[in-house]
Amino acid sequence: QVQLVESGGGLVQAGGSLRLSCVASGSIFMIKIMGWYRQAPGKQRELVARITTGANTTYVDSVKGRFTISRDNARNTVYLQMNSLKSEDTAVYYCNAVYGTADMSVNSWGQGTQVTVSS
Repeated sequence: QVQLVESGGGLVQAGGSLRLSCVASGSIFMIKIMGWYRQAPGKQRELVARITTGANTTYVDSVKGRFTISRDNARNTVYLQMNSLKSEDTAVYYCNAVYGTADMSVNSWGQGTQVTVSS
């Protein structure tokens, strides 16, 4: 199993920046992809960004050019640098890891961290 612990959320004014961190533990050698999702009140959870073991990245269109996902394999940590924050970025942000074997994949989720952007 893989356990995830997020940190770094908070309250920030529009235009400001925050960096989220997610530390993975457990069967980290089985991790294939790590990413960040978010869920705003009344909305479905959506993918924000993800990064593969080969450092290939994917972003939702609404954050391209503002958010950067990165990973530090030595620290088993994935980061989400969020710049030029907007009120519509307000949500609970969840760290996600997809892990398993070539034939099977499992999702693991962190507990979530609140990001609130005031306008």
